[in-house]
Amino acid sequence: MFDFKGKTVLITGASYGLGASFAEGFAEAGANLVLTARTTELLEQTGKACRKAGAKVLCVTGDVSVEDDVKRVVAAGLSEFGGIDTLVNNAGISDLLGIGAERFPTETFDKIVAVDLRGAFLYMREVGLHMLMKKSGSIVNICSIMGSGANEMNIIAYTAAKGALRNITQQLGCEWADRGVRVNAVSPGFIITEMTRVALEGMGMDKWIASRTPMRRLGEVSEIVAPVMFLASDMAGYITGHDLLVDGGTNAANGYYQLQPIHHAWNADTAPMAPGAYPGLLPRPEWAAPLLPGIPGVHYPLPE
Repeated sequence: MFDFKGKTVLITGASYGLGASFAEGFAEAGANLVLTARTTELLEQTGKACRKAGAKVLCVTGDVSVEDDVKRVVAAGLSEFGGIDTLVNNAGISDLLGIGAERFPTETFDKIVAVDLRGAFLYMREVGLHMLMKKSGSIVNICSIMGSGANEMNIIAYTAAKGALRNITQQLGCEWADRGVRVNAVSPGFIITEMTRVALEGMGMDKWIASRTPMRRLGEVSEIVAPVMFLASDMAGYITGHDLLVDGGTNAANGYYQLQPIHHAWNADTAPMAPGAYPGLLPRPEWAAPLLPGIPGVHYPLPE
């Protein structure tokens, strides 16, 4: 479906999860790959899988939140392949403690923003400069539906970072458009990866999330890989500044709050919600009882 022969794709956060899947997808489409992540061993495993698919692969360990690392990775990719045609800004972190915004630690907030926002910008700046000089390139940022609005599953630093990344995508998508560089984003909903499947299914969170998703299921990795490759390809040549929601309809369905999330009870002793938990799904009010059978004359006969 996609042809990236002769193209070079740089992917951050490529050691596991979505990043590794993006790498394998582009490898199968014929791309040369520059892969980076913080863990050398895991990164090399991804590189090995991509080489088996026939791709030329350069693995460079680095931290997206460290500016010197970003510059080193980009320079290595340019030296190895002579250019970078596509950047997939995938690296990202969150926090699993489930602490509410009113008690969220400053150091955790700063760490998440440093990776998810600052790191993504550093790569856009360094790779974008190269693309602008050659008047050609495509950048795909991995945002999130959490950056497009409120969600009871959200982490305050994560929504701040992803929301800002979405705005940067729109800004640079327009600012660089007439110089040949497209900037777009894909915002996944809740996606099952090989890493998250056991936890989500074991805790029952997959059923809870599916219950509030219009498609009534979680997404699969392949359903994110294809949209990313589409936006990176020439097939999307007239698309820029766009955030593509791939979420089973979640963001289109306003008001899907149903039950209080499990994680709101996790920190009851150390960082309780203030002043207390919200009630979640409310019972129907008494005034609604007469409407339960339907509309008189439509759903049942009018009384004589």
